[in-house]
Amino acid sequence: MEKIILTGDRPTGKLHLGHYVGSLKNRVALQNSGNFDKVFIMIADAQALTDNFDNPSKVRDNVIEVALDYLSCGIDPNKTTIFIQSEVSELTELTYYYMNLVTLSRLQRNPTVKNELALRNFEKSIPMGFLNYPISQAADITAFKATCVPVGVDQAPMIEQTREIVHSFNSIYGETLVMPEAMIPENEYEKRLPGTDGHAKMSKSLNNCIYLSDDEETIKKKVMSMYTDPNHIRVEDPGQVEGNIVFTYLDVFAKDSDFAKYLPNYKNLDELKSHYQKGGLGDVVIKKFLNNILQDFLRPIREKRHELENNIEYVYEVLEKGTEIARSYASETLKEVKDHMQINYFDSLYFKKEIVAKYSEK
Repeated sequence: MEKIILTGDRPTGKLHLGHYVGSLKNRVALQNSGNFDKVFIMIADAQALTDNFDNPSKVRDNVIEVALDYLSCGIDPNKTTIFIQSEVSELTELTYYYMNLVTLSRLQRNPTVKNELALRNFEKSIPMGFLNYPISQAADITAFKATCVPVGVDQAPMIEQTREIVHSFNSIYGETLVMPEAMIPENEYEKRLPGTDGHAKMSKSLNNCIYLSDDEETIKKKVMSMYTDPNHIRVEDPGQVEGNIVFTYLDVFAKDSDFAKYLPNYKNLDELKSHYQKGGLGDVVIKKFLNNILQDFLRPIREKRHELENNIEYVYEVLEKGTEIARSYASETLKEVKDHMQINYFDSLYFKKEIVAKYSEK
């Protein structure tokens, strides 16, 4: 069996450092690992419309933005198929068939759905399209016969529901769909990068993101206003490292070579933490250090993005070609699904012969 990856993002805005740490970095590594036969990355515009149905331009305008971020971070269209979800109509038809395999109560019990409903204040008036999200995701995953789906911990219940749908379908109609596995980050920092304000999650709606496309001045402003230890008032005061967002980011991005370049008085992050905990090290110093690191990290991504913005026809072609490839794979799966469900009326000689024989006897 081929090893296939499917993953993606909702195009509701430009991608940020949380996306990079939580998924993009891993996607680039996976596509370059040589361990997978195919890699699909979906720009999930249809899913984004479930809670942006009154503002479709927000979704449409960000499709290209997300594609630019993908390519700027190292997603290679020669190794990875990037496609637009709504342009693959087979996914909608698969969703429709899978709806018969899931009860309303099961959808409402899905922990991810419950959390998202509360976040968007949908508890009293739930859009059916949004509630249907787990089934739509199952269609996306199974259409490309994905064996591996990289997700965060909060999305694990969605993969479990896909597995239930696969099991139900195969039990009723025979072995047809591929059973996927969730790939969850092992590194704690890769699971969820906190926002600059100390919130547990970097989120566009909370305005606590550092975007991959931010310019140098914007990055500096965001870093210098970062949440730290509220009790570390004076430089000489002992500081708290745990829960200090600046140190959380340094845990993710700082390398020993950064100290030689920007803070030569320290050999590594452990020494910096120790000094901060003892007292005598101000927040401005560590913030300036983090700013230098993030500037070095984001500069090549931003420069690559500018190149792509000046060659936007290439980005469009990548999406168009990728979507054509995706449609061909999804079409094959849909045909297999309809074959096993015996609703392939005009493609099936068996059906024609069966009907002729049945009515010839009358």
